[in-house]
Amino acid sequence: MPIITARIERTPYETHLTTGTQVIVSDEPTDVGGQDRGMKPGELLAGSLAACTAITLRMYADRKAWPLDTAVVHVDYSHDREHKRSRFEVQLVLTGDLTDEQRMRLLEIADKCPIHQVLEHPAEFSTTLAGE
Repeated sequence: MPIITARIERTPYETHLTTGTQVIVSDEPTDVGGQDRGMKPGELLAGSLAACTAITLRMYADRKAWPLDTAVVHVDYSHDREHKRSRFEVQLVLTGDLTDEQRMRLLEIADKCPIHQVLEHPAEFSTTLAGE
């Protein structure tokens, strides 16, 4: 995976995330001093889970040649600072001529997306200062 770079300049809170070829804007709402020009960081986190889940469902259904027309993934993310806990509520909307067994299997597969796996397990961080 390419390195993700976040760059913020003088515009309050507007941050550009790049991979070298793609750009996403993150920002804060106007009521906290931002310009509301992009998703908040927590929304990007929830969006990563939603996108990964949808892609995982599509890949699995395609491999099995199942008639999944559309997979919509809703993610509600909240963080309890006091207890240092995050909660992700994921709701799937699956359309297509799927059997009950196929729908239940896709429900199981949804929790196997790589981002879900990362969020579910402890992570390690290493933060350093780059030379100027």
